[in-house]
Amino acid sequence: MIKPEDGFIVGRIKSVKFALKGLWMLLTTEHSIMVQMVMAMLITVLGFLMDISRFEWIAQLLAIGLVLTAEALNTAIEKIADVVQPDFDPKIGMVKDIAAGGVTFAAIIAAIIGLIIYVPKFM
Repeated sequence: MIKPEDGFIVGRIKSVKFALKGLWMLLTTEHSIMVQMVMAMLITVLGFLMDISRFEWIAQLLAIGLVLTAEALNTAIEKIADVVQPDFDPKIGMVKDIAAGGVTFAAIIAAIIGLIIYVPKFM
């Protein structure tokens, strides 16, 4: 926990520590993130093999970041929803479904970006 008496620098260091802890928790406990990280690594390797342009790298990295960020936020929403209502509740289910829909939307956009980048390279 960051305390007011910690000061700016110590507070920022603690914030980074908490963020890295959260990142580690995502990467080691959430299967969806694990799958998406493997896909991101494969697409990154493909980018090097296909010698994509600087602009294509920017688009690809933004797409990867969009999906991973959406999945992280979805996971956070699901975790807090489980704390708020541990038993089945259709309203909580709807919240979780909407959050998952956000990830799906991000993944669809990322796939379209991937198609725009790579389909012409195979034609």
